[in-house]
Amino acid sequence: MRMLKPALAALVVAMASPAMAQVPKTSDGKPDLTGFWTHASLTPLQRAPSNKTLVVSEAEAKRIADGTAVAGIPADDPEFRNATYSDPTKGAPPKGGKDFGVKGYDSFWTAPGSMLANVKGEYRTSHVVDPPNGQLPFKDPAEQARKGMIGFQRYMTGNAPYEGPEETAISERCLIGFGQTGGPGMLSVLYNNNYQFVQTPKHMMILVEMAHDVRAIPIFANAAEARKGHRPAAIKPWLGDTVGWWEGDTFVMETINVNPLQAENQSFPLSDKGVVTERLTRTDAKNIHYEFSVNDPETYTQPWKAELSFYPTTQLYEYACHEGNYGMHGILAGAREKERQAAAAKP
Repeated sequence: MRMLKPALAALVVAMASPAMAQVPKTSDGKPDLTGFWTHASLTPLQRAPSNKTLVVSEAEAKRIADGTAVAGIPADDPEFRNATYSDPTKGAPPKGGKDFGVKGYDSFWTAPGSMLANVKGEYRTSHVVDPPNGQLPFKDPAEQARKGMIGFQRYMTGNAPYEGPEETAISERCLIGFGQTGGPGMLSVLYNNNYQFVQTPKHMMILVEMAHDVRAIPIFANAAEARKGHRPAAIKPWLGDTVGWWEGDTFVMETINVNPLQAENQSFPLSDKGVVTERLTRTDAKNIHYEFSVNDPETYTQPWKAELSFYPTTQLYEYACHEGNYGMHGILAGAREKERQAAAAKP
């Protein structure tokens, strides 16, 4: 058999891998991740017991999505699912009610996605892909469930003294975004699941729409040099201490020393020994494959991995977290009133 001429061989290779040919490159030859992206979907981090497999058909994915509760409200609740605004002419809503009492949002304000995540062309029932059962491999599942429920109830019901600003959740104080949007391990939540990536030869900037968190990640020549770039362990910033490097066409980020106060906002727990490794690979013009792995032997029986996809979206908008928020004013006013009552009660 004759050898193919070089030009013909190159054409055959290009036709065989059209996706790679469509990946934009920067001036220094790296895949260009710059742009506005989202990973909004109804796929949860862990697989629901009713879903037996990681991958499902499109029809099954639609069935699951149609039956997915949003923010704890059942999928068949028409008051939430079908309402596009709260009618101001109908007066105050009834006290109490389903699950969390008076609901804070109707469907106009929510944007969690309308379908299960599509990763590598597959509809997924969980972001966790290893272990294969789609569950976080906790060392002590009962203890983690207890901690998670306490944190959830405290956040959703306001079951805290609220005698000062420090009693409120860090997301309510607008210190970092709700849920796990900022990472490490960037996950989607009820709304604002949008990101802007800005890539230079020396830094990767990730602007998170939720609470306008920013990750400014220095880029090093390789993993060994990057790990030398970690800051001292005494420094535990919001979203952790992240460094990055390229492995071929994949941008790798390693995060350690996540601020322990961030635990109340995490979708999964991390000890102070936890290491999160994130990988971003642009597979074509409209997809970034995103995976992250967690190695935390104090919390989990083994390292575990999750996979998602970023796809293009429109530009980000300002997240004015405290605009129109009277919660802090009420907390401080209530505390001063208690002090006045206590002083008046003294003989």
